[in-house]
Formats: sequence, structure tokens, C-alpha cells
Amino acid sequence: MTLSEKDNNPVTGRIHSTESFGANDGPGIRYVIFTQGCSMRCKYCHNPDSWALSGGEEISSEELFKRAVRYKSYWTGSGNPSGGITVSGGEPLLQIDFVTDLFRRAKAESVHTCLDTSGSPFTRETPFFVKFEELMQYTDLVLLDIKQINSERHKRTTGRENGNILEMARYLSEIKKPVWIRHVLVPTLSDYDEDLDELARFISSLSNVEKVQVLPYHTLGRFKWENLGLEYALDGIAPPDSARIDNAEKKLGAGKYSSHARSVL
Repeated sequence: MTLSEKDNNPVTGRIHSTESFGANDGPGIRYVIFTQGCSMRCKYCHNPDSWALSGGEEISSEELFKRAVRYKSYWTGSGNPSGGITVSGGEPLLQIDFVTDLFRRAKAESVHTCLDTSGSPFTRETPFFVKFEELMQYTDLVLLDIKQINSERHKRTTGRENGNILEMARYLSEIKKPVWIRHVLVPTLSDYDEDLDELARFISSLSNVEKVQVLPYHTLGRFKWENLGLEYALDGIAPPDSARIDNAEKKLGAGKYSSHARSVL
């Protein structure tokens, strides 16, 4: 089915918000789309208002791409040859048809596409896996958030186990899809030396990792929890200090990977 034919059958989704000049969610200057809906309940989430699938703005992939492509000159201008569109969340894989159609439109216009995901919906079972294979045809880069390598601590941190997430990482390695691994460093949840060492071994087993980012936990989203009447689970937990951040970066071998730079959550 061509794009013109699909325009007669619009694919709609729900988005939480957008950022016109993102610099932390993929290479270059990005138009960042935050989708609505997430099945994880990360204790440090800075967008708990993105959890509900019924929230946000309903929009077609066609209209959303039109909004984004207005900024194309900034992505491809001097010094920014690799910018483009990043779809983040929430969890974009919960709206896989919507993201696939958006990325299909982007690739038709030679726009670089980046998927920022926790991987929590991933499965090799149909119909999801067939749809995921199609999405990967239009995806240039995946930012994969590995919250915790230890399954028990992952569940304590996010409410879900991580086996299928690690399986997604293995699949992306199989197909040689470029990946940046992101790890949010949270004292008492994801900053344990033995877990960092295990995560480093897992990353080393993959053949497609281009970059590793350590994202220090912060409390800037706490007010959103309060506004929603939610109890902030990490009350009293301070962000990691520079020594622990340096330790995590060293253990994960971030400096071994190309284009390394410390980022922020």
C-alpha cells in the first residue's frame, strides 16, 4: 500500500507532548515525540502523566509528520547532518502501528528515525513480532533503556520483569540494528556494582552497540507525582554523586563506544 493510499486510511495514535529541538535523544538536533501510555511504573518516572493510554492528544501519523518535518532544515543544516525524528514515551511500542506509519513517512522523505524504548512490550510471538520486524525496516537507531539487569530489582524498580527486554536486545544484535544502551543510575535501585558488572558483560555480548549512556537520576519530575496525587516512591533518595556516575560509566565501558558523552535523564 502506498503512502497516498494509506492517507485514505489514517493511522491515529495518542501523544503526550513534543520537543522541537531535542539534543539528548539521539544524534544531532531531533524532533522528539513523547507517546502516551506506558505499562511500566518506574519509581523515578518524570512523566507519570504519560502512563494512561487514554490521555494525551489523538492525532494521525500524517498530521504529526507534517508538524515534525517543518523543522527539517534544522536537522540537516551545517553541523547537524544526522538529526531527525525520535519517538519516545511513555512507551512507543504500545502504539506500534502508529509509530511504524510515522517512520514510514519519515523514511520516504529521507529523515533519520530513532526509537527510544524500554522494550517492555517486546515478544517474539505474533502478531507483535511481525509488526516489530516491519517497524525495524523504517528505524535507523534504537535507544534501549535497560533499567536493571537484575530481574528481581528490575521488577522492584518498574513493576515488571526484564527477560523479554533482554531478549529484544539480543534480537536487535542479531539483525545488526544500531543501538544506544541507556541506564538510569538510581541509588538503592540500579547503582549496585555487581549489577553494573553484569550489565557490562551483557552489553559486551551484543554486536550492535554504538553508545552507552549513564543517565543520572534526578527529582525534577517529583511535582508531577504530587499534582496527580501520587506518593513519590523515592522520597529522600538523592541523585547519585559524580563519583558513582564515574564508577558506572567506567564499569559499563562507556568510553569504549563511539560518540560517547554523558547525558542526563
